[in-house]
Amino acid sequence: MTVGDAGFVRIELPDAEVDYRGGFFTPDEARTLFDDLHTEIRWERHRVRIRGREVDCPRLSGWEGDEAYSYSGLTLRPAPWTPRVAAIRRRIEAAAGQRFNSVLANLYRDGADRLGWHADDEPELGPAPVIASASFGAPRRFLLRPKRGGAAVPIVLEPGSLLVMRGGTQRHWIHSLPPTRRPVGPRINLTFRRILDE
Repeated sequence: MTVGDAGFVRIELPDAEVDYRGGFFTPDEARTLFDDLHTEIRWERHRVRIRGREVDCPRLSGWEGDEAYSYSGLTLRPAPWTPRVAAIRRRIEAAAGQRFNSVLANLYRDGADRLGWHADDEPELGPAPVIASASFGAPRRFLLRPKRGGAAVPIVLEPGSLLVMRGGTQRHWIHSLPPTRRPVGPRINLTFRRILDE
C-alpha cells in the first residue's frame, strides 16, 4: 500500500485503482451524519432481476440525483438531493477530483443485509467510472475479487471512511458486502457516481 493524495491509501490491485481513507469524516461527524441520513433519505425495498427471477434486495436503498439509473432489471427514478447528501457530495467531489450527479444510498439494517458480487459497469457509467463510497454506522467487511477468478481481497469499511474506485476497477474486478453472523449494528453507505449523458 502507498499513501496518495488527500490522505488516501492505495490498495495495490492489478488493473485497478482503489484508494481508501479512514477518518475522512471525524467520529462525531460520522455519528451525526448516520442519524441525519437515516431520517432524511427516502428508504425503499427494491426488487431486482437476478438469473431471470425477481427478488427483494437484501437491504434498503434510496436513489438521489439528477439522472435515472438502471441495473439488474430495475430503473431508479431520482429523488431530489437532500441537504445532508448534497453537502457530503461536495466534500467528496473535492477529495476525489470528480463531479458526481447521482448517489445510491444503501441501508444495511443488520448483519443479514448484504450486497452480492457485481461490478458497477453499466454502459451509462462509461468505460472507466469513478465510484466514491462513504460509510457511516457499523464497520462492515467489503470484498474485491478479480473477474477472471482468484482470491478475494478484504477491506474493513470503517464509519467515516471513504473508498474510491476508478480506472479499470469495474472492468476487471467485482465486489460484494457479504452477510455476517456476528452481531452488528446498522450501516449506511453512499455510493456516488456520474451518469453520462446519452
